[in-house]
Amino acid sequence: MIGLLLIILFALIIGTGLSLGLQYDLGYIRISLGNYLLETNFWVGLALLIVVIALIVLTINLFRRMRHGSGMIAGWVSRGKERRARRRTTRGLLALAEGNWPRARKMLTSAASHADTPLINYLAAAQAAFECGDHEAEDELLRKAFESTPGSDMAVGITQAQLQLAGNRLEQALATLVRLRKQSPHHPFVLKLLTNTYLRLEDWRELSKLLPELRKRSVLPESELGEIERQVWHNLLERAAEDCRRQQKDDPSASLEPLTRLWDELPGFLRKDEQTIGDYARLLADLGDEAQTETLLRKVLQNHWSDDLVNLYGRIEGRKPGEQLLTAEQWLKDRPNNAELLLALGRLSLRNELWGKAREYFETSLRLRRSREALAELSRLSAHMGDGELSIKLMMQGLATDNGLPKLPMPKA
Repeated sequence: MIGLLLIILFALIIGTGLSLGLQYDLGYIRISLGNYLLETNFWVGLALLIVVIALIVLTINLFRRMRHGSGMIAGWVSRGKERRARRRTTRGLLALAEGNWPRARKMLTSAASHADTPLINYLAAAQAAFECGDHEAEDELLRKAFESTPGSDMAVGITQAQLQLAGNRLEQALATLVRLRKQSPHHPFVLKLLTNTYLRLEDWRELSKLLPELRKRSVLPESELGEIERQVWHNLLERAAEDCRRQQKDDPSASLEPLTRLWDELPGFLRKDEQTIGDYARLLADLGDEAQTETLLRKVLQNHWSDDLVNLYGRIEGRKPGEQLLTAEQWLKDRPNNAELLLALGRLSLRNELWGKAREYFETSLRLRRSREALAELSRLSAHMGDGELSIKLMMQGLATDNGLPKLPMPKA
């Protein structure tokens, strides 16, 4: 109300001033433009000037409003595109989850340019292209994903490596993962994918170099990592033994240095691992160095008992078979009912040509546990000692055991 009164009062003052001013002749305004001459009363000229200024101000305001209006229209159009992109992205992800790869690829790609997260669109579309078997489109979509989002190199690279592994493109996956590891040497998932790649490529040497980092970063569960380590070193030992065999073909007196050197490279815990020791001992024995095998097994069995290793101990010939038998008999004092040790003692007795003692050990082993090996050894020994009937009987028992035959009535001879 007060504002309105002030406006009315201001208008009255201006009106009064103008009415008083019109009573006086303040002259005229003369404007010359080329051949044109414009003359007008001062008050009329002032009014025209005010009108011109008002028109200019109105024109400027109108222009600003039009610009603002076009921006609003552009914003409205942009928001509409974003809404449609979100709907297409949702439909594309649903199609991807449902296994409709062509539709997923089409929807996700078309929405990527206006999506809030184009990286997600392109990565998902690349997966759909992979499922369609279109590797060229897959690579192109991954390139667009990288270009769409700064700093996405690791995410795009990991996705690319996963798709390459899934497509069995192992060499390409290895190249991708090696590049990613250079960028981030300790990235756990990159290390895990690299481990999988080396395993599938059977690149045991490179994988052995990666093992310390896997353990340090706890990339894999301890049980799984331990199994991989055994697999790696087992295969490396096998390859070293194969190198030794090739050398022995050319030179029968060639040393076993490739194999023994690799054994020295093994991590300490694996050199105490029963399975790894057994692998190494069998390779040594197969290569003809049974004396070194006997020394190794004797040292291990004195500190760590293993039925599998004592079985191997009974199969090999040391430098002094008599001392080998005495060593095993010392172990029997602490393990009088160990069937595997008794079997090994029977074999060592045979090596020392102690036929009666060997037979006694085999029979005692069979009483404790009926094993195929003990049956076969006793059958063979009985045949050579002239007891053919017992040999055949034991052989038949062994055959029945091997083939899992049930106990059934048989006609009497």
